[in-house]
Amino acid sequence: MASQVLIKVDDRTQVGEARRAAARITEALAFNATQAGKAALAVTEAATNIVKHAGTGKILLLPLARAGVAGLEILALDRGPGIANVGASLRDGYSTAGSMGTGLGALARAAESFDLYSQPGRGTALRLEVWAAAACAPPDVFEWGSVCLPKSGEVVPGDAWAMEGSGDYRTILVADGLGHGPDAARSARAATEAFAGNPSASPAMLMQISHAALAGTRGAAGGAARVILAEGRGTFAGVGNIACRVETAGERRQLVSHSGTLGHVMRRVQEFEFAFPPGALLILHSDGLATHWAIADYPGLMAKHAGLIAAVLYRDHDRGRDDVTVVVLKQRPSP
Repeated sequence: MASQVLIKVDDRTQVGEARRAAARITEALAFNATQAGKAALAVTEAATNIVKHAGTGKILLLPLARAGVAGLEILALDRGPGIANVGASLRDGYSTAGSMGTGLGALARAAESFDLYSQPGRGTALRLEVWAAAACAPPDVFEWGSVCLPKSGEVVPGDAWAMEGSGDYRTILVADGLGHGPDAARSARAATEAFAGNPSASPAMLMQISHAALAGTRGAAGGAARVILAEGRGTFAGVGNIACRVETAGERRQLVSHSGTLGHVMRRVQEFEFAFPPGALLILHSDGLATHWAIADYPGLMAKHAGLIAAVLYRDHDRGRDDVTVVVLKQRPSP
């Protein structure tokens, strides 16, 4: 997947930095002037809202692609006071900060896709999409979202992930290279490249293939899951510290990843089946994300975009001392 850019927003100087980062990405993706302007407006408004209402937060930028058209995902995350009335906050003229009250309304109008999650006292998370061309292919039956970032101080993440599949099935692989930095990144990338060469392999077979591909590297933890919507089920296999969780209404299932290191020692690979009914979430993450969280602590979050779910989990449960990856997959809600 494309690299994600993180900009910490602590004061108004970072608002300009976030806008310039977005401009560099949209220029590289050949956005036209109108769409690039929309992206710049969205990032500026989102970052300004963070400074104004929360004081500090983060902007995450991720290049997207669909049917040959480039796009940009914008995530704005804070742990500020939250929004007491989300519906009212989207109306022009509503403000709790003495401003004109056009920020969130302008964001919603500028974006091709807009989603917001806020809890009073716990913060706000915002997700937008802006595309290089206004008209692009309709989204498929799956919806996915991710955060994949390096440990603070590192340039590249030692984690990597990839997704393959078409129609009503998808397979996701997450790899966490041992340690941090370029060597860990090479190990993780070796796993995703092995996956790209064997896109139809089962999760258990992907662990075997990755184990062989990582020989001579630093090694990695890895996990792969496949979902087949028509059958309402999925399978998972993992080696090392990759967590896989399936969340349904009122129920959580944690899938087992066996001990070992791809490329070094892999004593056992076992594939587990799980139910995946409509409305379920598949969540895979590296050990940069803490495991002691509950989706029940976030009322209404399961109904949000998969990218917003991944972002909220990252915001609240990033350990802060490791590379971190969290990937969320769900069936796209009916229009």
